[in-house]
Amino acid sequence: LEFETKSKEIRYLLVNATTRRDAEYNIVGVVGVAQDVTESTKNERNMTAMARELRQLVDSANAPIFGINVDGDVNEWNDKTAEITGFSKEEAFDKPLVSTFIVPSLRRSVQEVMDNALRGLETSNYELEFRTKSNEVRYLLVNATTRRDAENNIVGVVGVAQDVTEAAQHDRAVAAMANELRQLVDTANAPIFGIDVDGDVNEWNDKTAEITGFTKEE
Repeated sequence: LEFETKSKEIRYLLVNATTRRDAEYNIVGVVGVAQDVTESTKNERNMTAMARELRQLVDSANAPIFGINVDGDVNEWNDKTAEITGFSKEEAFDKPLVSTFIVPSLRRSVQEVMDNALRGLETSNYELEFRTKSNEVRYLLVNATTRRDAENNIVGVVGVAQDVTEAAQHDRAVAAMANELRQLVDTANAPIFGIDVDGDVNEWNDKTAEITGFTKEE
């Protein structure tokens, strides 16, 4: 219970209320034997308020934050992760992260990253691909951090991510264009050759090889 002191402060008491009886065993009152738990109660309330604040920060963060338990099942899924994947927290919780949300081609490597983090070996700036509810792909740059309890036991992994989808798609488009241009140069019906600043050949397409008899390697 909470006692208000003369100075208008609050003291928290843990009380055992015991019936008081007279010599004839008639109830004549109650005796309270108490323990002053003011400091521990304040600490507990401060910790609760801090935990609530941290939970709000995680949920409302502008970065995707997700996590798994030691079995690999989702137990953390903030609002931003829900937004970019299309899966709500309720839909994601208790689902195996890797087999449910990671594209098949990366499942083995992502599983390795998660397994390492569950052994205390953390990974930074790892790019993975999330499959969204609408079957699109989102590219995330992730720091996989080991999660521990109060006794320092490993209880899971938390991933704090950056959505790099636009940049990744741009990079892939540029790479595809470069490959296409390389193919056009190599297969052009006209001789195409080039040199570097020292005058040494560094471009020699198929047509040039054909008409000169010298291969690109030669």
